[in-house]
Amino acid sequence: FQVDVSLEYCWPFDGSQGEVLIRLPTQMQPSAITIQHVSQMASLLGTDSSAPRDFTVSGLDEKYKGETLLGIFTYDMQKEPNQTFPLQVWGV
Repeated sequence: FQVDVSLEYCWPFDGSQGEVLIRLPTQMQPSAITIQHVSQMASLLGTDSSAPRDFTVSGLDEKYKGETLLGIFTYDMQKEPNQTFPLQVWGV
């Protein structure tokens, strides 16, 4: 799964919290998730205030009967714009 990551194609959220649901075309066990945010230097505002901070990743079974926590993470703006987080794969 990859989308255009240029500035005009971001996924903005209203406020300080948001939620994204991604439905995959087939059952799978993801091993990692990568989050990319524009660097502070490349930001139109010159700030990193819109960057994601703390986030969780959960998996749903194909019938949406159960949710499994795959990880709790913190995106660090002091690191690279692309950050990959390994997921715990427990029966998803």
